[in-house]
Amino acid sequence: MKLVMLSMIVLLICNAQAQHSGGGEANPDLRTHAEALQKFQDMRFGMFIHWGPVTLRGTEIGWSRGREVPIPEYDNLFTEFNPVLFDAKAWVKTAKEAGMKYIVLTTRHHDGFSLWDSAYTDYDMASTPYGKGVVKDLVDECKKQGIVFGTYYSICDWRHPDYPVVYPSDDYTFHNERVIKDPGTKKRMDDYTVFIKNQLKELIENYDPAFIWFDGEWEWAWTHEMGMDLYQFVRGLKDDILINNRVDKGREGMSGTTKSRQFAGDYATPEQEVGKFDNENVWETCMTIAKQWAWKANDQMKSKKECIRTLLQTVGGDGNLLFNVGPMADGRIEQRQIDRLKEMGDWLQINGEAIYGTRGGPYLPTQKMVSTHKDNKIYLHLFNGENKAITLPFVKGIKIKKAYFLDGNTPVPIDRDKEFIKINLPESLPDAIASVVVLELNKPAQNIELIQRINY
Repeated sequence: MKLVMLSMIVLLICNAQAQHSGGGEANPDLRTHAEALQKFQDMRFGMFIHWGPVTLRGTEIGWSRGREVPIPEYDNLFTEFNPVLFDAKAWVKTAKEAGMKYIVLTTRHHDGFSLWDSAYTDYDMASTPYGKGVVKDLVDECKKQGIVFGTYYSICDWRHPDYPVVYPSDDYTFHNERVIKDPGTKKRMDDYTVFIKNQLKELIENYDPAFIWFDGEWEWAWTHEMGMDLYQFVRGLKDDILINNRVDKGREGMSGTTKSRQFAGDYATPEQEVGKFDNENVWETCMTIAKQWAWKANDQMKSKKECIRTLLQTVGGDGNLLFNVGPMADGRIEQRQIDRLKEMGDWLQINGEAIYGTRGGPYLPTQKMVSTHKDNKIYLHLFNGENKAITLPFVKGIKIKKAYFLDGNTPVPIDRDKEFIKINLPESLPDAIASVVVLELNKPAQNIELIQRINY
């Protein structure tokens, strides 16, 4: 059998440096903060939180306004919103026990409701029966428990009087590409941009987020020039803040890929799908633990197997996973969601070495196996225990000093010839969902080129 190598000459893992857009073509010298990006990649697993007054109806946040819930009713839900059981400590504890290293909170979604006490709107938590914002409590608790905090902020706001896009409407189309020609519309967008900059300044100065997760950039009212300007503005407030690619117009649909470096942004954002293997451009898949982003009673939740393997497929592709939960109207996260996340955390307690601080590869992900690497170790995440042996191509000149299961350090016998290694497996794998075999090498694992996986 001949060694099958993927022809990716430029993708030597030893030299792979994260590529990123920074401030886009208008700001060629404004580059992504490299150290912050490295720390972001090392964390690998975070919690997304979609929450707001809409949980009183159990419909989707933002999108159900004027669709499932009449606009006057939706816009007044905040007058009933009183999450008396909100407990920042419990939220952060849930994330930490899941093995998550960071949290991103939807501080403002497309409906325009702000989860903090904002000086620039009365449509915020301070105006609810609860009477105060929740962001400070969450930030303080993240600091106590060692979790990094970030904010989601929607560029579009279908409720704001200066934002010109009407949703829902007969002529509304997703990712439409109209051009602002009317002077009145331009004036409204100029005023609206001042508003969102003021709110972002509040968020950054008062809560010091590590990243801003923008969304809503696809609508015609937001332009490429506005995106680059907003990136420059935010980075001017905090130099090491990370900003996703949805600040600008560079996103290619739900795959989240950035079209080119003419667009602003630090990392790509695939949505509800695991991104393709990419160790040149930093990316983060965002995905729901259930079907809906915001809480819905009896929503169909992903199984333990699907949750863990989604994480592994993402990290094996060299990406981060931002996994979403939707707290209930009273402020609690559903117990069944907590239990599922704890199952992920239990797996990571044993196998986290193969996740945190790793990079994807050298074997490309498949439905049966993914790989990660760090220092002089390759981690093979095995999904399938039917095969009693795995035959994989391997690189000449690199020796395997030791092979073992990460669960318990049980030795794994390996046979080798000039081009392949044969990993001999026991009758049953240590973990029915995913077992990790560690290959300790005599050289750094990052020196190995990407390999096309065969015979498993």
